Amino acid sequence: MSTRKQEKKYVLAFDHGTSGVKTALCSVYGDTIDFVFKKTPLYLIGEGGAEQNPNEWWEAVLKTSKRLTDRNETLIDDIVAISCSSQWSGTVPVDQDGNHLMNAIIWMDSRGAPYLRKTLSGFPKVSGYPLKDIIQFIYKTGGAPGLSGKDPISHILYLKYELPEVYEETYKFLECVDYLNLKFTGKFAASTDSITLHWVTNTRDINNIKYDKSLIKRLKIDKEKLPDLKGPTVILGNVLPRVADELGINRDVKVSMGAPDLLSAIIGSGSVEDYQGHIYIGTSSWIICHVPFKKTDISHNMAAIPAAIPGKYFVVNEQESAGACLNFLRDNIFYTEDEKYFGNVEVYKIFDKIAENVPVGSNQVIFTPWLYGERTPIEDHTVRGGLFNLSLNTKKEHLIRAVFEGVAYNSRWVLKYVEAFIKRKLDPLNIIGGGAQSDVWCQIYADVLNRTIRRVKDPIQANARGVAFIASVSLGYITFNDIPGLIEYSATFHPNPKNVKTYDRLFKEFLTIYKNNRKMYKRLN
Repeated sequence: MSTRKQEKKYVLAFDHGTSGVKTALCSVYGDTIDFVFKKTPLYLIGEGGAEQNPNEWWEAVLKTSKRLTDRNETLIDDIVAISCSSQWSGTVPVDQDGNHLMNAIIWMDSRGAPYLRKTLSGFPKVSGYPLKDIIQFIYKTGGAPGLSGKDPISHILYLKYELPEVYEETYKFLECVDYLNLKFTGKFAASTDSITLHWVTNTRDINNIKYDKSLIKRLKIDKEKLPDLKGPTVILGNVLPRVADELGINRDVKVSMGAPDLLSAIIGSGSVEDYQGHIYIGTSSWIICHVPFKKTDISHNMAAIPAAIPGKYFVVNEQESAGACLNFLRDNIFYTEDEKYFGNVEVYKIFDKIAENVPVGSNQVIFTPWLYGERTPIEDHTVRGGLFNLSLNTKKEHLIRAVFEGVAYNSRWVLKYVEAFIKRKLDPLNIIGGGAQSDVWCQIYADVLNRTIRRVKDPIQANARGVAFIASVSLGYITFNDIPGLIEYSATFHPNPKNVKTYDRLFKEFLTIYKNNRKMYKRLN
């Protein structure tokens, strides 16, 4: 580790998720000193639309930062960097002055699907893609644009054909994290990892990622509307003087490239070595590990893609709805008109206490967490959530625990294909995110997955910690190899063999529910 270990230096780390902006003051060694959170609205639009207002993001960034610096005035002169983590697979069209031209189209938005399918038309087809196209995409990028229409390239095609005036006026299409970097520095850029889900970069040489003209031409977009590419550990520049003054920090503070949420979380979880896995439970959920190879499993929407650690790939299998299912239970079922509990995160503690007193298996009630379609291990935007096997004996508490268990069943489905992809078992698994604060959910995960689960200390700070580590590496305070030694665990959960047996049986029924109902979902949705 660097000989500068004793230096007390800090990073203003931003964790920008779908639910809001969390601004943390982290040491360059990953310790969280303080943080402030502010919610931002989500706007769901008919026919698969999901948008957020970048003005509301930036307002949250400024307000949380100012509160944080006001509370920690004595540390301001020791803040050396700003680094952002943000929701991935979003699109912000901006003009030449850096002004956004409309709401951001975020990762949940599927309105571009018809235009992507039309663009990638042709026969013969393999898994919904023309054979010639899928070979080219997989060979060069490791993956391909998701047919669900939730990738940025589909957002761009939607704008091109539905809102051509916005498309024409756009100077650059930016990922969410790259938009925040623009606001901090005035510079238009993307990192070689943040740009991945546009599927227009050749990633065969992990150390020389670049735009591919033939892919851009095939997708019928304009190359000049894509930002310049930078390495993941590059310092983009100094914070703009007016922004520094507004935040109350020094004008020589550096701005790191940061990373999208999945890529920062894996670093913040401590799982930086190859085949060291972690689970994230937030609004959505995922299972990730770094791998030393480029590989693709198109049938389960998985690929090894560029990581935020230079020279590494990572594989991810992500499910759309996890913590969002508890939000749904709280706001749409139990507390729809209760001003005290509607939208209140304290309800999660109530759910925890109820769930831990319900027998394993929730009286055979099974919840499917597909409230907004699913991306992996099956890409199916028509599938929906449900509660199965209800009876007159079913109580509220059964429904609550069933939601916890249903999310974990889906994670087991995800884990199955990650382990098949890397040809080895992931055990133990580090767990992070807001859901990881729940003891009962961590134990359910241990039992459903039949894996040892290690909860990283301050699990909700993993994204902020991850981008703080990236900035720290960029400035020379640590190396990525130092990170495992800087991670602490607050608890370890071991699988209970009796519970594992119950969950093995119910998991089989969970898979059968999808198999038996997928055609119905397609007809209905």
